Amino acid sequence: MTFPITMFLMGLAAITVILVATWLLQLKTRNAGHVDITWSFSLGVAAVIYAVLADGALEMRLAAGVFGFVWSARLGGYLYLRNVGTPEDKRYTALREKWGDKQDRNMLLFYLFQALMAWILSLPFLIVAIQPEVAPAPLFVLGGLIWAISVWGEATADVQLMRFLAKPENRGTVCREGLWHYSRHPNYFFESLHWVAYIPLALGGPWWWLTLISPVLMAWLLLKVSGVPGVETEDSSSKRKGHDEYVRTTSVFIPWPPKKS
Repeated sequence: MTFPITMFLMGLAAITVILVATWLLQLKTRNAGHVDITWSFSLGVAAVIYAVLADGALEMRLAAGVFGFVWSARLGGYLYLRNVGTPEDKRYTALREKWGDKQDRNMLLFYLFQALMAWILSLPFLIVAIQPEVAPAPLFVLGGLIWAISVWGEATADVQLMRFLAKPENRGTVCREGLWHYSRHPNYFFESLHWVAYIPLALGGPWWWLTLISPVLMAWLLLKVSGVPGVETEDSSSKRKGHDEYVRTTSVFIPWPPKKS
């Protein structure tokens, strides 16, 4: 089986159009935070494109399209509710100040980099969709179970944090409720776990090993690039009450019982 490069490039085209349109929007609104929302939705669009155009088994195409679209819609919808109508995220404001007169050009390059990352991450949707035969039942069930756990875990962590921050008495304090008691970033953990779900679904196919790229890439982005480094700032003035103890006792990524105080 040859790699469906044309189909993969169509995914790139769709993702790029969405991200460039978002860049044009931020030229008007001067709020670059919308890219977080459209980036999530763009992956769901790619998943549907692959599922529709691929010639794999119907069950595999449905798994790729439904899993990708539902995950994308859940994450994008949450980010929409959280970000729309709010001031620009301080991360993007800092970039504007750093780039000065070149901010529009550099922001476009930044958005295109985001498109490239989304395109690479979309590989598992394509690999699953082109599988000519349905994965063996144990592997199909395993993939579905990992996917369900990851989407549930990320959604639960997001809701728990949103409810915590909505209470005035919690202002300026660290959330240690629910999943946040066991990990400082449970949403990031389950986000990375989501990409593991496609590995068992693709096992046995000639290109299954390409599904290993996405979970590794996502974990790297969240732990080393835009996730944890952007949230766990070293600026003492922005630390919440109990932050230092939370960092000392609680796992940064994988949910685990915290150390004793």
